[in-house]
This record gives sequence, structure tokens and C-alpha cells, in this order.
Amino acid sequence: MNRKIFNHQAVIALLAAGILGVATWATSSSVVTAQPTKTTAAQIQKEDTAHALDTLNSFYKPALKGQFPGAVSGLTVGKNTRKDVIKLIGDPSIAGKGSLAFDLYSANMGNPGYALSYTKGTIQEMRYFGTNVERQTNIGGITMKMLKQNWFAPDASSTIKNGNTKQTKLTYIRGEYSLEFIFNSSTDLDHINLLEN
Repeated sequence: MNRKIFNHQAVIALLAAGILGVATWATSSSVVTAQPTKTTAAQIQKEDTAHALDTLNSFYKPALKGQFPGAVSGLTVGKNTRKDVIKLIGDPSIAGKGSLAFDLYSANMGNPGYALSYTKGTIQEMRYFGTNVERQTNIGGITMKMLKQNWFAPDASSTIKNGNTKQTKLTYIRGEYSLEFIFNSSTDLDHINLLEN
């Protein structure tokens, strides 16, 4: 009987020593921790460009249906009404006054800004202004070069005056609709328009 107690005590002692040994090993062994990586300006620019390209390409297919991606997806130029717009995204920040005036939905908290004009209560044109925060990852990172490299030559190109500013409008026909990219310079996209042809 003494021998059984001794054996049990020996087993318990060995287990305790094993557990203690594991605990000691875990605390004393060198623990490898992940070191923060240094992000270079080139890496950040590459990531911003990739996000901007994703934004650009997000307009390609919806435009065939007369729609924009994002908060206004599902609204169609020439089909939906002002009431539909208000039901989906609420009242405008600034309501348009007069014929062909635009209802403005301001960009806020990382959400893009929009403007919509109506003919007889139906959407005639939608404008996308992008975000104000981290704009370079959105519309601010889309350049003429990026647009032409990925969507090829526009169907039309023209110069327009907006006050004292000369802008370049590159138009891409998407089925029954036109996407117009309005640039202040070759690297400064001001906004994107969507309207029926």
C-alpha cells in the first residue's frame, strides 16, 4: 500500500514538474513578435492608385443600366423620380432651384457627394463628386492616363469652361448612356456625370 501511495505521489510530482517545465519554457523561451513594417511612400501611392482604379472600374458596368455604384445604386437616369431619390438617400443638403438645377448631396464622413438634376420630376443627370476624406484613394486618384489605359480612347473629348477654369470632358458611351469624366487637369478629376445619350 505504501508503494502505491509512493507511486501516485511520484506520478503527481512528475506531472507537476512537467507542467512547471512547460510553463517555465513558455515564459523563458524567446517569443517572436511581429515587427511593424515600415510603409514607404511608394507603397502608399501604389495602394492609393489600386483603390482609385477600383473606384474607376466600379462605374463601368452600372453605367450600362444608367446607374452609379454606391449609395445611389438602383436609381436609373431617365426612369427614377425625385421622390425615389429622397426615399433612398434622403433630402438633399442643398435643394436645386429652377429648371435643370441640381439637388446636392454633400460628401461627409467618407461618403461620396452626388448631385442630381431632374426633368419633369425624373432624373435627367447624376454627378459623382467622390469623397473629401482620403480623396486620393477615390476620385482624386483617377487620372486621364489611368482612364485611357483602362478604358481606352474616349468616344468624345472636348474642352468646357466653368467660370475661369477650363476643363476637359472625356465621354464614354455605355449603351444608352454617357459617362462624362470632367478633369480640371490631366491628374485632377473634378467629377463624373451620367446621362442618357
